[in-house]
Amino acid sequence: MNNLKASIKKFLGNKNTVTIIGVILCLLILYIGYNWRINSKVELVQVPYANVTIQPRTYITEDMIGTMNVPKSFLVGKYYSNVNSIVGKYSNYNTIIAKGSLFYADLVVTEDELPDSAFADVPEGYTVIIYPVDIYTTYANSMAPGSYINIYYKSLNDSGEVMFGKFVSNIEVLDVKDSAGRHVFENSEEDRTPAYLLFAVPEETHLLLRKALYLEDYDVELLLIPNTATLTEEDTVTVSSRQIEEFINDKTEFVSVDDLPNISDQVTEDEDNTDDVTEE
Repeated sequence: MNNLKASIKKFLGNKNTVTIIGVILCLLILYIGYNWRINSKVELVQVPYANVTIQPRTYITEDMIGTMNVPKSFLVGKYYSNVNSIVGKYSNYNTIIAKGSLFYADLVVTEDELPDSAFADVPEGYTVIIYPVDIYTTYANSMAPGSYINIYYKSLNDSGEVMFGKFVSNIEVLDVKDSAGRHVFENSEEDRTPAYLLFAVPEETHLLLRKALYLEDYDVELLLIPNTATLTEEDTVTVSSRQIEEFINDKTEFVSVDDLPNISDQVTEDEDNTDDVTEE
């Protein structure tokens, strides 16, 4: 035993031997470290992906989802790793999940979390108006969210003469929906017919529009016209004609707010009455 200890001590006391052992240990550490890094880069994990293009606000079913193995190093951000966590949820309102895309956390929401994008940026003190339209009154779908419109006023005056002019300017279109309440412009694979135009105006302007529609005896019409002017942030909703405003306020001076018609109901009623007109 003493001879063995002496031999080992003599072996380790040799400088050349220590150098060789040190080199071998360094190579071994480098080899293990290199393999660990390589394996961590090419380690495959199974993740769900969209096997079809999923439009906004779409209920996600199992047949829309596939799974694939991808290197773990390719995955960034927060993503779903379990199919069951996705099924039964919805694609977010502001995105299309492309075919082949992973299901990232911000692309998928529950039904309760699904907002109506039309109301996301309504300024404080503004009232949202849901205005009945069709393919013709939207100028063949040229009124899209983010575009601007002007409202023109047409009626008779006390002398039976026609009054006509720009009434309210610089109104941003918030959304366009079909008769089922679906967003007309959110789905690139489906033709949807506009039924309602959503926009917001200051509350005093909202009341002024309701007052205008109250004047049925003057054959009032409100016409939505695309605004083609270049606008800046300073170009807010503005009543363009003081003459028209004063005429309306003068005729409704003693009318209670409770008696003013709802804009959506009144416009629909006017359209129905027009449809009932026949020619002999």
